[in-house]
Formats: sequence, C-alpha cells, structure tokens
Amino acid sequence: MPAWDAELYLRFANERTQPAVDLTARIQLANPARIIDLGCGPGNSTQILRQRWPAADITGLDSSAEMIAAAEKNYPAGKWLVQDIVAWSGADTFDIVFSNAVLHWLPEHEVVFPRLFKRVSPGGVLAVQMPAHLESPLHRLILEIAGLPQWRERLQRARSAIAGHTPGFYYDMLQPLAASVVLWQTEYQHVMNGSEAILDWIRGTGLRPFIEALEDRAEQQRFEATLLAGIERTYPRQADGRILFPFRRLFMVACRR
Repeated sequence: MPAWDAELYLRFANERTQPAVDLTARIQLANPARIIDLGCGPGNSTQILRQRWPAADITGLDSSAEMIAAAEKNYPAGKWLVQDIVAWSGADTFDIVFSNAVLHWLPEHEVVFPRLFKRVSPGGVLAVQMPAHLESPLHRLILEIAGLPQWRERLQRARSAIAGHTPGFYYDMLQPLAASVVLWQTEYQHVMNGSEAILDWIRGTGLRPFIEALEDRAEQQRFEATLLAGIERTYPRQADGRILFPFRRLFMVACRR
C-alpha cells in the first residue's frame, strides 16, 4: 500500500486543522492530565490540544510511519507512537480520547466506539470528528466513476473503504454508556482556487483507496482525469474564478460518568 503523503495532506493544513480547533473548543475540561490523539497524522491536531492544555501529558498515535515522521519533524518536543487504532489496547485510561478525521477509515463502529469509550477516565470525554460527506456531489461522483465497466470489479472494495452512520446511530450507541452525548454537524465552505485544488484535496484522503487499487500509473491518471472533468462540471466557479467546496463533518463529545 502506498505511503500516506504528509506534504499533500498539509497542502490544506488550515482547512484540515479547523475542525480539530472546533472540536477542542467544545471539550469542557479545565485540567486534563492525560490525552491521546488517535490518528494524529502529521501532528497538527495534537498541537491544538497542546496549545489548549500545555500542562497535560499528550501522546499522538497514528498507523502511518510517514505521518509520525512528519509530526516528529514539525513538533520534536511531542510524544509520538506508530500504532494501528484497531490494535491499540491496554487498561490505562485518558481524560480525553481525541480523534480528528480518522475513525471513518475503520469498519464496525458499533465495536470500535464502545471500546474507545472504555479508555476514557471517569469524568473524561471521548471527542470525535469524522467527515460526513458520503452524500456529497464529490463522493457520489467518485462512486459513479468507480462503477464504470473498466473499473467496477477492481474498485468494489474501495467503494466501501469509508464508514459512516447517522448522528442517531452514534447517539444510540454511546448514550447508554455516557453521562451526556453532544452531537453536531458543520458544513465548511472551503474556498478553492479551482477544480485541480479539489482533486488535490481528495487525493490526500478519500481518493487513496481507489488510486491504490489501480496499480498502473497510466490508469490512475485516466481515473483522475475523468474525476477532474466531473468536478469541473459539478462545482461552478464564483465571480472571482474560485470555487466554493462544501464539506460536511460530524462531531461528537461523549462524557463518561
């Protein structure tokens, strides 16, 4: 599997970090002692946590060695761990179990979320943000292209690589375990310089399973060219020539008794 590209991911660092800022702002804990950032990527979300709680013991965890290498380079004073969230285990707990834009890559949320909630200390919180764009024009366009005869069979698995459910699904799952559960959605209107910028955005994240399944670079380029043409048809330019790219995200903060 190709490595995660930290440089490409951070090409839209402000847009990708803002949800972590918004999620952190809704956590009502004054002095958490221990925090874990699951799926920390290149460390941008972990840095937000450090700025909010400078006295806390904070660890960033990610399955990508490339992402952790970027985090170590950008934030050498941080604590970083290369590990898969699915394999993350132990009896120790954290005042904040934080995850920004990663749990949608994991299947079986009905198993994953309660397991993560068990790692929250009494009085602590599980704070999660995930993209909620499975019904967006961009995602529908990717699935439509992936369903074309020349790619349908090979991209079948990629079509289900991202998991996501309704807010009610997560409420019903967490409410019996938690003292309180707060959920909300935000649709960000990202200002993009053009269709190529939207393609670059999705190349760094949601397009990866589709491109990885097409091993031939020429074929990957044909897929991307087809997608780019679709983006140009789907997202109109504004008066200044730029494009408003809506991107919806789901947030939740569950407090443990």
